[in-house]
Amino acid sequence: MIRSTKAEGRFTFKPGLAKACVALCVGMAAAGALATPGSGVVSSPVVARGVFADSTDIKFKITGFGQQVIHVRNSQDTVVQQIVIGPGGHTGWHSHPGPVVVVIKTGALTFYSSDDPTCTGRTYTVGQAFVDSGQGHVHIARNLSASENVELWATYFDVPPGGAFRIDVGDPGTCGF
Repeated sequence: MIRSTKAEGRFTFKPGLAKACVALCVGMAAAGALATPGSGVVSSPVVARGVFADSTDIKFKITGFGQQVIHVRNSQDTVVQQIVIGPGGHTGWHSHPGPVVVVIKTGALTFYSSDDPTCTGRTYTVGQAFVDSGQGHVHIARNLSASENVELWATYFDVPPGGAFRIDVGDPGTCGF
């Protein structure tokens, strides 16, 4: 811990805090080195961010490829983002703190999940929507078109107040790209 005595203009230093700070900085640097940032993202403005005025629980029940229930108690911030990915571009491997509803406005987006050992993508096209479970689910989305942008709108739920709605992660090694 560093303490300042204003009247004396002196600082005292506690070595335990210095070690913790060094460990945190090294860990953050290592995580950054492993991250897989997006490529070919043309734009990604946040168009709105808000806090539920009342305590709000959210539950999604998805019955597509097997049943999945996503439940968020007392959801925090909600963020809306418009994302345009150019031809051949991708989001990089990442996750989200809470569930995300994605709507495809133009083009086609192919979504890959890190927990699929076959790396089989699922393609969503204009007018389709899907739910990403978030809550640690690692994935990547790609624009496989050689000539057309894909535009999507994402609504992120249960984002920490004022915090990040995207968590970059390293390549899980399940896909060959």
